[in-house]
Amino acid sequence: MTVPPHIRFEKVDLGAIADRKGCVAVFLGEDGKMDQTARRVNRLTRGALKRMVESDGFAEMKQGQVSELAWPAGMAADALLVVRLDRRPGAEDARAAGASIAKSRRTAPLLVLAGNRKHAADLSLGIILRGYDFTDHKSKDAPEPGEITMMVSDPKAMTAAAAQVAAVADGVFLTRDLTNEPANVLTTGEFARRLSEMKASGLKVEVLEEAKLKALGMNALLGVGQGSESPSKVVIMQWNGGPKKQKPLALVGKGVVFDTGGISIKPSAGMEEMTMDMGGAGVVAGVMRTLAARRARANVVGLVGLVENMPDGRAQRPGDVVKSMKGDTVEVINTDAEGRLVLADVLWYAQDRFDPAGVIDLATLTGAIIIGLGHEKAGVFSNDDALCGALLKAAGKEGEGAWRMPLGAAYDKLLKSRIADMKNVGGRAAGSVTAAQFLQRFIREGVPWVHIDIAGVASVSSETALAPKGATGWGVRTLDRLIRDMLES
Repeated sequence: MTVPPHIRFEKVDLGAIADRKGCVAVFLGEDGKMDQTARRVNRLTRGALKRMVESDGFAEMKQGQVSELAWPAGMAADALLVVRLDRRPGAEDARAAGASIAKSRRTAPLLVLAGNRKHAADLSLGIILRGYDFTDHKSKDAPEPGEITMMVSDPKAMTAAAAQVAAVADGVFLTRDLTNEPANVLTTGEFARRLSEMKASGLKVEVLEEAKLKALGMNALLGVGQGSESPSKVVIMQWNGGPKKQKPLALVGKGVVFDTGGISIKPSAGMEEMTMDMGGAGVVAGVMRTLAARRARANVVGLVGLVENMPDGRAQRPGDVVKSMKGDTVEVINTDAEGRLVLADVLWYAQDRFDPAGVIDLATLTGAIIIGLGHEKAGVFSNDDALCGALLKAAGKEGEGAWRMPLGAAYDKLLKSRIADMKNVGGRAAGSVTAAQFLQRFIREGVPWVHIDIAGVASVSSETALAPKGATGWGVRTLDRLIRDMLES
């Protein structure tokens, strides 16, 4: 697993700044006002910061943006990173500033002159998250990054805050690693093995094999994977850190380790990207890792359905009818609409076994959500305004884009089947909505539920504010924030 970089916190020492090598990051507010560390750097560089504040270039800099001064006079550093950031920035601006610093410093040793700036923990989170690089399959070793140090007014308090930040980063990195892995490495068996290793963190982990899934009646899930050499599995991760009487929150993730589309095979162009079709399961795994790492005071169960959708002589055909664990029958019109079949059985099992206070599922479910929302926001569907509102609020706090989409009985007619209880697709119109409407049929009356379609945000082809191109880890921070606010406050 890619290990998040460690940040060391030390007391502000103005006398030590001149001799630090590598990169030194210093902050200037909107008005150009300097704190004690910036004044020290300005003196060392013979007024370079003051000249920058007075320049047109500084006026054009945005919050969190970095301007680099190479080989600053009077300092041993190779580069001085001048960051425009208010003394009391918002959390999102602080994270963005941290990400800009990480991108600019590359692998050089880094000293960040944070002083008593507000949201210094978010600043450190931005540095960590943007420092991610997936290099497991490169033959040449990547350069060893230099150490990261932050000078702050209260190192003890920051070290405690940073422990919480590190737990979140650990979960995000796990999600990114899983989502970035090629399918010949991350088979269903390997995925289950990696999740089982999290027992060491205090999670209770259980793997249900195909024989057990068949006995439970999970024929919708099993039908998806029957054309693959990799056996289908369901992995259950439990974190019981809350009161014994507290019903758990259930997180359910789609874990299609590779999706060819099955017999309804996808076009070859871009099919290599389907290694990320287990992104929902990756997010659930990352959240559970974070909860264990920070010893969350909440009861949460994470369930992931792990399958591979392949075409062979045993593969599910268009026109097949499968009977779900719930007992409803589904006519499979399109074998490329497989994620909802996986989720249907896992959602029902989660409610049947754990009687959760609420259910949230995540899936790279539809291309239609990308048409509607692009790669900026996940699509959110819900039967409960309170749970949905809390999730959207958490996403807003963490700067992860999310947008509520509609549900309604009028969409159900699109799922009517001539020979079964329902079809697994409703046609091109409102494709992401009918997918959610299908899932809602597997939610019991009175159970608060949110479905999050992360097809557009789980993995992207260009870098984002907090991640290089590839897997983003979207959702780990949002769900961790939701659990903090809803179950632990």
